[in-house]
Amino acid sequence: MKRFIVLIILGALVSSCSGPDKSPAIVFMPDMYYSVAYEPYQKATFGYPDYTETSEVNVFSENFEVTALAPVEGTVPHTNSGILPYNLPDTNEGYDASKNVQSPLNTANREKDLARGEKLFNQVCAVCHGVKGDGQGSIVLSGAYVGVPTYDSRDITVGSVYHVIMYGRNAMGSYAPQLNQEDRWRVAEYVMQLRNNN
Repeated sequence: MKRFIVLIILGALVSSCSGPDKSPAIVFMPDMYYSVAYEPYQKATFGYPDYTETSEVNVFSENFEVTALAPVEGTVPHTNSGILPYNLPDTNEGYDASKNVQSPLNTANREKDLARGEKLFNQVCAVCHGVKGDGQGSIVLSGAYVGVPTYDSRDITVGSVYHVIMYGRNAMGSYAPQLNQEDRWRVAEYVMQLRNNN
């Protein structure tokens, strides 16, 4: 009797395995498995993935049933802290205009911003500009490079420093890939602190 029960259980297990000729089971509550698409580039259809009916939402049906839509005209991207993109061009006129730009960083976090600016300045900028902003970094002292100006000898503002970090100027290249938008402002504010303390 025990062998018979074991054979029945084994038979049931083997027969329950799905073979290539069997169709998949019906999905219980398909809207839980195949919901209305909210992910970019996912079809905005309802029900099963091979559902052929178009969406009732016109903006999806006009966009090949894809939910990834272009931003609304006039949309402006910004950072998590609300800083808008820097839109002055990489020209002499853009540099001159940058002298009137103020830092968008929140003054309530000034101490933290300056501490981070100092850390980044020492990591990225001090090899040329020196830790005091005197143009006597380790590369200059080694004789490999000359002509790095001191900050107090230049007519600079926090906006013009940001502009130079963003685009580069004269022999200095852009440092935009090394510093994100907020960190560029932090370094620019720290440079102004160095300049004012000299």
